[in-house]
Parts: sequence; structure tokens; C-alpha cells
Amino acid sequence: MLLDPARLERPDTDIRHEPFSFMIAHGQLPDDARNDLERDFPQYSSAGFFPYDASDCGPSVNELVEQMTSRAFSAAIGRHLGIEGLENYPTLVTLCRLLNRRHGTIHTDSKSKIATALIYLNPMWPDTSDGCLRFLRSINDIDDMVAPELKPLYGEFAVFRRAENSFHGHLPYEGERRVIQVAWLTSEEEKTRKTKRGKFSRAFKKIFGKLDRKMGADRDRSASHPD
Repeated sequence: MLLDPARLERPDTDIRHEPFSFMIAHGQLPDDARNDLERDFPQYSSAGFFPYDASDCGPSVNELVEQMTSRAFSAAIGRHLGIEGLENYPTLVTLCRLLNRRHGTIHTDSKSKIATALIYLNPMWPDTSDGCLRFLRSINDIDDMVAPELKPLYGEFAVFRRAENSFHGHLPYEGERRVIQVAWLTSEEEKTRKTKRGKFSRAFKKIFGKLDRKMGADRDRSASHPD
């Protein structure tokens, strides 16, 4: 398996329930799948997260998405985060290849999300904190971390339970940052709504990509946005 729930039991996995429930797990993908996943990741030309479309991806990425959204993996996440029956909720998958500096402002995620998981696929990362995921104590201080920041490197994994204080974000970064995100949602209606919005966003960015890049390019390091 590309994504084995048993790997979540590694001794270096960090699971916490204060100030909100989250898990950070390392080494969650096999080394021998690196080249396949790099080859099969979608070639998005615009920055941001876009709804998963199997036709955009190669076979290994499609397999990884299938395993991330499986009932077995969802149930394992639910056990670790204390969410009963997580495997029964609909999932929304989005993928990101590129970021602009406006991305990553502090937020909690919307109330329609029960939990959100991220698996990173970058083969390397510069010697910087820019673009590294941070779980935070407040919505107005990107440096008030509750755990060490997570570099978006191949096989690094994070998941959290959405709460009114599930603050997270990252410092401004522009460039390639490959990630697959799975969100467990409250209803199929929310999945349909978010998918339509994501497709519209992708179409908008294809046309107005330069404008999108300029928006928020000089944002404050602790900028936030409501959900």
C-alpha cells in the first residue's frame, strides 16, 4: 500500500488534543513510490488548491487518493482524533502544485469540514520556514506555534479536527508546493457546493493568473482570513 494506516503508529507520530486535536506523522509514503508520484502529479499551471479530477493525474496519484479516502484510512484517522464514524462522511479531495505569496494566511477551516488531512510530495525544500505548515494558538500570530512546523516534504502528513480554534497557516511562499488534501465534510451538499466553487476558481485563475499572483503578494506574515 502507498498509504498504510499502520504507519500512523510510528513512535515519532505526534498526536495532541490541546488546544485542538491534530496529528503530525512522518515517513508515511514508501521511498520506492517517489518517482511515480512525481511523474503522475497534475501539471497545474495556476496556483492554489483545485478539485481532484482523475483525468488530471497519473495512476499512482489516483491510487494514493483512493487510499486516502478509503473507509479503513478514514476510520484510523477518526480513532486518533476522537471522531466516531469519520469513515461515514463524504470526502472532498483537492490538490495543489503551486502557491502564490497570498496563500497560507491563518484560518480555522469552514464549519462544513469535520477534519482535514494533508500529504506532502515535495522532493526537497529550501532552508527556510516559508511555506511550512504551522498549527497555532491564535489567529493573529503566525509564530505562536503549538508544535514544530512541518516542512512540506515527501511523505510528511498532517491531519486536524476542525474547531473554532483550529488555527493553522504558513509564512508566505511562492513556488512549487505539492500537496494532496482530503477534507471530511458534513454533507454531500457541501461537497457539491465546494467542488463547483473550486472549478470556478480554477477557470478564473487560468484567465487572470497574473492578477491572482499580485493579490496579497505583500501580505503581513500573520495575516488571517475568516472561514
